[in-house]
Amino acid sequence: MPSIAVINSSPVKESSAIKSETARSKSSDATPQKRRLRSNSTVVQENQISTPKKWKSPRRCDNSSPNGPPKELKVDFRTSLVTTQNSPAKKVSTPILDVKSNWNPRDMDQMSAVKKALHISIAPPNVVCREDEQRRILEFCKTCIEREKAGSLYICGCPGTGKSLSMEKVKQQVVDWTQEASLQSPDVIAITCTSLTNTSEIFSKILGNNQLRKEINCSTSPLQHLQNLYSHKLQSSGSKMMLIIADELDYLITKDRAVLHELFMLTTLPFSRCILIGIANAIDLADRFLPRLDALECKPLIVTFRAYSKDQILRILQERLMAFPCIIFQPQALELCARKVAAVSGDMRRALSICRSAIEILEAELRETATKRNSSSAEESFDQQTTLAPESLQPREQSVVGFDHMAIALSRTYRSPVVETIQSLPQHQQIIVCSAVKFFRGRKKDTTVAELNKSYMNTCKSASIPPVGTMEFSSMCRVLNDQGLLKLGQAREDKLKRVTLIVDDADVTFAMQGSRFFRNCLL
Repeated sequence: MPSIAVINSSPVKESSAIKSETARSKSSDATPQKRRLRSNSTVVQENQISTPKKWKSPRRCDNSSPNGPPKELKVDFRTSLVTTQNSPAKKVSTPILDVKSNWNPRDMDQMSAVKKALHISIAPPNVVCREDEQRRILEFCKTCIEREKAGSLYICGCPGTGKSLSMEKVKQQVVDWTQEASLQSPDVIAITCTSLTNTSEIFSKILGNNQLRKEINCSTSPLQHLQNLYSHKLQSSGSKMMLIIADELDYLITKDRAVLHELFMLTTLPFSRCILIGIANAIDLADRFLPRLDALECKPLIVTFRAYSKDQILRILQERLMAFPCIIFQPQALELCARKVAAVSGDMRRALSICRSAIEILEAELRETATKRNSSSAEESFDQQTTLAPESLQPREQSVVGFDHMAIALSRTYRSPVVETIQSLPQHQQIIVCSAVKFFRGRKKDTTVAELNKSYMNTCKSASIPPVGTMEFSSMCRVLNDQGLLKLGQAREDKLKRVTLIVDDADVTFAMQGSRFFRNCLL
């Protein structure tokens, strides 16, 4: 290689060769040649003595040999990195670091980007920890489309367990699969039941599909038209399947249970082409509200989304933060958040909210530190030595979300005044609150005092605790109303008053997690 040739012809080796030749010439009689060699060796020695005056780095010494071609050496040594002689050394020696560097929380762009990534309205590119549930839903849809047969599926689970998010991904997978398999893609109708002004409006939305709009008869209701349509064989061949996704199905339970029955009954008609997928928080809806479908042997397939575990919450948080080339949270802080949320509810939305709160705590802390520094800078301006103290003696700012920030965010979330109020209640008032949480879970949001009293008496009976009387129960409900836990309406009799739970059930669960009895009451 040219570089090896240049290195072998260094000035040190040339001077040693000249010295040996001079020593041999001393024994000969050719004095002019001796004089000429002595003069040359003197020049070489002078050059050797004068060159070390200017110190050069080893890299520059290799590239600036006096007897070798510098450009050729540079190209042969770093051909893929360097193109010219005058390129800066930093660009040559700067590698791409694999270790993530700390972020700058004072950068508003970085701060807003991280908050946006942790927002519950932002769907991540990959929905992890729900692969098995997504596979079951996708296989159900594939079977219905391939056989051109109607079917119903019910997705249930606690809030924040990824039901709607997984369904959005499956919906896209169904469209992609039909295109790859050269099948006809189904018409997808996504309906949020809470946005309906009337429960029967759901049939109007289904009938409003472009494929069926031409056949609408104004003399019949939308439900009757759908029933007539799917009771007879369609004349036009090759009609599309219809994928109906009904989210927040709990709303139909509270308003009109008959609409819920008729909706699932559409899939049982002989020529129905509906693939109905309902999403709700009530786990036992199929057992309690669909006995007619069960009797007809058309009970929907049930896919249950369990609450997230600690490892699953931690993995989802890490997946959302993986897009940033910097360390934002300490690993201990993320693990604390995952453990706490998994122990209380397993709600992923609550975990994301807590992480955003921890970032805001760090942001407020840095803002307060900057304000203190600006106020004290005028007083310390006369002492320059204090400001120029060694870096090791100056207090360092914490640029990442640490364990303390996460602990404060968790305390603000769960250790609220509501939690303290619930924990300070007498036992029977706590039982009333737990009974209300259990009664309203997956059901309507209000009831009468008499109905709540029945739930309370069932809870006491299961725990072998003597319940209080009706008058005392009404008095306790008024006390809970004054403390802001329940809301009582107006009525002539106490038992007819409407009662509503106005606190979050997660706060009640967190307040009661220290007692095994109340944990069992909330199951």
